Amino acid sequence: MITLSAINKSEALRYMGHKGEASTALSDILDKCEKLVLEAVRPAYVYREVSLIHSDENISVEGGYLYLTGKDIKRHLKGCDKAVFFAATLSSSADTLIRHLEAEDMTMAFAADALCSAAVEQVCDLAEEEIFSANSYNFHTRRYSAGYGDLPISLQNEIVTFLNAQRRIGLTVTDNFLMIPRKSVTAIIGVSDRELQKTIVGCASCNMKNHCAFSEKNGCNRA
Repeated sequence: MITLSAINKSEALRYMGHKGEASTALSDILDKCEKLVLEAVRPAYVYREVSLIHSDENISVEGGYLYLTGKDIKRHLKGCDKAVFFAATLSSSADTLIRHLEAEDMTMAFAADALCSAAVEQVCDLAEEEIFSANSYNFHTRRYSAGYGDLPISLQNEIVTFLNAQRRIGLTVTDNFLMIPRKSVTAIIGVSDRELQKTIVGCASCNMKNHCAFSEKNGCNRA
């Protein structure tokens, strides 16, 4: 079970589009919202290890349950004979909190939304730590999500179904491929017994690098 004791406020500020140090007033709002978010969220995740079959056309999960298409995911999983599929969520209580704040104070709602976005990434990081502590993987890639590069966003629904995430952590996908609860993530991590070739990460490898508000040229420090 994952619990959060604090949220990375620098990341929350990035999601808010804020550059530089936060003012005293903004810091106070973030502190107040952080307390509300930490009290509200119920982090949870599920994962499943699978064998991969590489072909010229795609990468398939053994048994034909899933097919990963696109050049980017093939490059990302090059050299991986297995992968970990996982889904993480802050639970519906995060959505409920944000909606409640939207009815009372949009500034607080905006800050809470950004804090939740930062929090779910922390949950993913903690989930990875637990997964790799429990399993003896020698090498692994970074996590890669549907919608990155040329991996279709429509794969979200298939991953959620594959993980039985609706029953296990209450995660569903809309007809427009949005996840409910909103503060949720699905991802794929390649694993291997052999050392993996390093791939380009960050803005340099992203198809949206010229349009994204969080790109390196717009002040993102995660590229």
